[in-house]
Amino acid sequence: MLEIFYPQGQWRCSLRGLGLVITLIVLAISLCVVEQASSQETAVSPPLQVGVYVSPPFVARIGEDTYSGMAVELWTEVARRIGVTFEYQEYETAREVLQNISAGTLDAAVTNLTITRDRAEAVAFTQPWYDGGLRIMVHTEGSGGFWDVFSGLESAGHLRAYAWLALVILVATVGLALFDRKFDPEFPKRWREGLAESFHHVMSIATSGRASRKNLFGWVGRIWQSLWLVIGVAVIAYITSSVTSVMTAVSLTGDIHSLADLPGRTTAVFTGTVAEEYVRDLGLPSRSYPSIEASVEALEAGEVDAIIADAPILEHYAHTNAHERVDVVGNIFHPDKYGFAFPHDSELAHAVTLEILALQEAGVLEDMKQRYFGTQ
Repeated sequence: MLEIFYPQGQWRCSLRGLGLVITLIVLAISLCVVEQASSQETAVSPPLQVGVYVSPPFVARIGEDTYSGMAVELWTEVARRIGVTFEYQEYETAREVLQNISAGTLDAAVTNLTITRDRAEAVAFTQPWYDGGLRIMVHTEGSGGFWDVFSGLESAGHLRAYAWLALVILVATVGLALFDRKFDPEFPKRWREGLAESFHHVMSIATSGRASRKNLFGWVGRIWQSLWLVIGVAVIAYITSSVTSVMTAVSLTGDIHSLADLPGRTTAVFTGTVAEEYVRDLGLPSRSYPSIEASVEALEAGEVDAIIADAPILEHYAHTNAHERVDVVGNIFHPDKYGFAFPHDSELAHAVTLEILALQEAGVLEDMKQRYFGTQ
């Protein structure tokens, strides 16, 4: 027993009871401090800034700040499991997303980012969650109608040559009319009749190789007429061969079937993607576009001959845009894997990787793939 004396009396208590009281007070104070610190930490923790690059069916915009797709669905489930909130920030290219991750202005990147050695030196990737690769998209040509042939002649540069030929015919018609008016007394004196006669003569040489006017200068005139015949035969041969070649080209469904058919052809790639780097390393002429929609427009306009991009992106576009005259050809080449990206000093990469592995083992990831892509 412990006895404490004070002027008004005496207070008694046991040491065990006193110790119990002190312990309870300390625990209560500790719990209050921990709860207050936890609430303060929760209150000040901002949502993660997540960069996205629209690339259906992995990331598709369905509203001003709302997205869907396999990558978005997977990230949302992972974020729920690790207990974080986030906000999306959309970028025009995958390169911009990676640059902001590397600079630390973004906390995570969610899209179909291909994992490469160079990228892994700049950012931290998670466990791969999709096996992809590159394929080729081509334009399914028309049936050889007038406008298809006209477009083909324009693309090949033949229309400009035709314009020069028309100018030569016009000059020859006027020159021949002036010549005959001076040296041929039987030539029509009225200008419209004389120009019509000269035009008929020039076109007769150009189309049939036959001269329809009389010889005014003996053997010299015959040599001159022969030269005209050679020029006419050359002109008609050029026009016939150019039109025939273009009609043959537009009547086919295309002669690009694999990567081996691309040398000498101009390809479209998406800006900041692995396909852009791959085509550049191969030395193929290419043009970069920000999206598949812009690439398809260029393909249909004849600016490029094919599109090289991630196989699931091309396949999804061709399937959901059946009205477009495009087709995906050849087998997958340059196989790669997709993952989420984080800054190197972020602790999220490890936590997200663990959840991706858990979803893979539970079959959830495979179910997502089945819903978005069917049986593979």
